[in-house]
Amino acid sequence: MPARSGSMVRARTAPFKHPVASLLPATEQLLQQGGDARVVVDPATGFTRYGCTYRPDAELLAFGSSTASIISDTAFAAADALRERLVQALYAGTDPELLYGAELERIRKEFLRMSRLDDLPGLECIFSASGTDLHLLASLWLCSAQQTPSVIIMVDPTETGSGVSTALRGRHFGSCAIFGAPVQPDTALVATAITPAIVHIALRDVSGNLRSLDEIDAEMTEATEQAIRAGCRVLLIPIDVSKTGIMAPSPSGVMALYQHHRDRLDVMVDACQFRLSNATLRFYLEQGYMVALTGSKFLSGPTFSAMLLLPRAAAARLAQHPAPPELAAYSSRVDWPEGWVAARYLNRLHNFGLLLRLEAALEEFRRFCAIPETLVAAFIDRFSAAISTHTERWGEWQWLPPPPLQRTPLLNVDSWDSRQTIFPFLLFHPGDVQKKAPLSREETAQVYRQLRLPQAGGRPAATARCELGQPVPCGFINAIPVSVLRLCLSARLLVEAAQDTDGHGQAVIARAVTVLDKTYQLLLAGGSVTD
Repeated sequence: MPARSGSMVRARTAPFKHPVASLLPATEQLLQQGGDARVVVDPATGFTRYGCTYRPDAELLAFGSSTASIISDTAFAAADALRERLVQALYAGTDPELLYGAELERIRKEFLRMSRLDDLPGLECIFSASGTDLHLLASLWLCSAQQTPSVIIMVDPTETGSGVSTALRGRHFGSCAIFGAPVQPDTALVATAITPAIVHIALRDVSGNLRSLDEIDAEMTEATEQAIRAGCRVLLIPIDVSKTGIMAPSPSGVMALYQHHRDRLDVMVDACQFRLSNATLRFYLEQGYMVALTGSKFLSGPTFSAMLLLPRAAAARLAQHPAPPELAAYSSRVDWPEGWVAARYLNRLHNFGLLLRLEAALEEFRRFCAIPETLVAAFIDRFSAAISTHTERWGEWQWLPPPPLQRTPLLNVDSWDSRQTIFPFLLFHPGDVQKKAPLSREETAQVYRQLRLPQAGGRPAATARCELGQPVPCGFINAIPVSVLRLCLSARLLVEAAQDTDGHGQAVIARAVTVLDKTYQLLLAGGSVTD
């Protein structure tokens, strides 16, 4: 595979200037650089908008990986060691962009080797600062190069990233781009670009009930074929999995559609949660699908880092696509494969903050790949049974299990990723449980915020600082808008459980039970476990 688009020539404009101290501040500060406002710690609170810091926090009971995670000790050590290597190389006179490109190439090779994808010929990779940035790239790069109008078909935005739909319309989704340039949210990057039409497919009805996969598949098929009949090229974005653990449209439905319309249809699987096995990832690529991945969800790396994998046929065709120069605010030439036409429109810039976040995520992936999948699957089964049993008498609590993850069209094995690792639930007011008065979205958000705060009182869960996945809107119950909270397993937690050969992962289950207990106590006490 070609090397990254590095250069022996120094960048004309760079996010940082020499000396080395400016290029590479302390690891904790460097991890916040080279991204948008979402990765920056607010000095007033000491946290990002996702409640994260860039120092390990072993006391936090972290079960919120569907949103974000605080960096682990091992991942921080890996990022810190990489920074030290970068410092030495820069002091030795290595060009920053050349160094950045070489380290990206190392990460790419190691990721493909651990994913068992290094034998796939022609597989290429584009790095990006986040999954949302990848969707922006897909819109501006894939759609702007078409000679025909483009239609993008995706699932309901509430089940993906909050800025994904905006990004797919080729618009700024925040107040600053990754290299620090201020931008106006929800304005077009390219003023003259033709905005692709976006078709959203709902996964739930207005009451929050799941739609059947047959309904979703039928709507996907009709939208795709209608666009193709109108002379459009279609970018279809199935999700594996969504914020609440849904896989849709069905793999078999997407396969049938792609096989019939592959000359007018691109498929990019939104696997940004990265809750899928190496075998599933390989299957998608062998079908000819592009796959978007991030390191900050299931892998529990620091926010954010992302990559887009392109199989041989897609890479060969898209390597000749140009990109609008405005994309330079969100991407560096070095992030792209060597020789690709789109990269010529971008500046040669290093992004050492992104590099460290990628290294941290890669360290979590190294550890996860080292444990047998059978142990992972067995623990997920034990965990799921334990949390269900623990809450079965709580009338104010309702689990909302997603549909089974139907991977049999993809794989003929019982893989760990056929099991849910996101467990969404609704909360209801105490009292007459028959009336089922749900917490409103604001009330649910209040419980979410209180979970992170230690409380005074004698109850065991009171002093615990707990983390769940952020609330996700989930329709209306009795005309009340509701949201679900999410208890999540991460690669980090599964590694810990698998390594606990004596306790069979009981320590992880015990911490999850504490999180559930504190949530329930906050619910009963109206927001404070000391009431």
